[in-house]
Amino acid sequence: MTTLHSRSTSDTVAQSGTSMPFPKPRGPVSDLLFSILRADGADAEPFVAAARSLVSSARDSPRAFLVDEDAQICLTALYELHLQGITGVGDEWEWNSDLIAARSALEVPFDAAIRDVADAPTGADDVVTALWAMTAPSTAPGLSGHMAHDADLTQFRELLIHRSLNQLREADVHTLGIPRLAGAPKAALVEVQSDEYGGGRPERMHSALFATTMRELGLSGDYAHYIDAVPAVTLASLNALSLFGLHRGRLGALVGHLCAVETTSALPSKKYAAGLRRLGFGKAATLFFDEHVEADSVHEQIVCRDLAGGLVAARPAVADDILLGAAACLAFDDLVGDHVTRCWAENRTSLRQPPG
Repeated sequence: MTTLHSRSTSDTVAQSGTSMPFPKPRGPVSDLLFSILRADGADAEPFVAAARSLVSSARDSPRAFLVDEDAQICLTALYELHLQGITGVGDEWEWNSDLIAARSALEVPFDAAIRDVADAPTGADDVVTALWAMTAPSTAPGLSGHMAHDADLTQFRELLIHRSLNQLREADVHTLGIPRLAGAPKAALVEVQSDEYGGGRPERMHSALFATTMRELGLSGDYAHYIDAVPAVTLASLNALSLFGLHRGRLGALVGHLCAVETTSALPSKKYAAGLRRLGFGKAATLFFDEHVEADSVHEQIVCRDLAGGLVAARPAVADDILLGAAACLAFDDLVGDHVTRCWAENRTSLRQPPG
């Protein structure tokens, strides 16, 4: 096998912040939204009625809302107004009352669908023990096993594209929990997030490491570059985290989501790194995954025991919400993984369009 040599021999270059490229519409409602956002001083009230029409159509099948391309791209764009922003869209749209009303309407069936697929346990006597049980490693090879032993370069590129919308903003949404915590749980989250942001070294930020991996595989490392390529189910996974992070009342779910991320990352990351080495890639391509093998083995203890356990000790009422957040994270990982593997088994792309 011919070895694929890294095009970069220097240290990882820090990724610069950027706004999301303006997405393409995926239906009449997102077409209306994007037309409004492009027009200076446009009236957003018609979008509220259009969003409510999507809500009405979702009542009979909550899970169908998760794969509704029109609904999920709307939510992604509306959430992004509170995060990096969208190229060419003024900051004044962030708190436009009509857009907030439309987003709130869309969140009703979305939240119902999340709860439906998560099927989270309730009333656990010990949340920390429940988290460990929920996130115990599976004996099945799964997607990460395929990536380690069988995936080709095209499949690796597709997987990175699916993950890029979240990984290129890695840590940002979970960081929104910091001002909502106090005492030991706050300190625990700050400790984990400090590592995510490279401990003060921008070139070691996990988002920068992931951008380097993408570039090493011939992809763009720019934030949300592949927004138009990923399907609704991938956007839904992203949107669930945004829902948890942007609502102060969903702090427990945000914490639970982070617990699931940290406790299920190390072993798959080891397999992804092995797969890249099998294909001939070197340290620049594998560093993101190598870093997570080591870091998340430590982080999982901090987030489950100190963050989640400490939060429940201070606020017992959030216990069920923590388990919901963890279950949602795991459920969306499965949904996206099932979509990807099913498409590959049928010898077709898992993306809406090939990467450009």
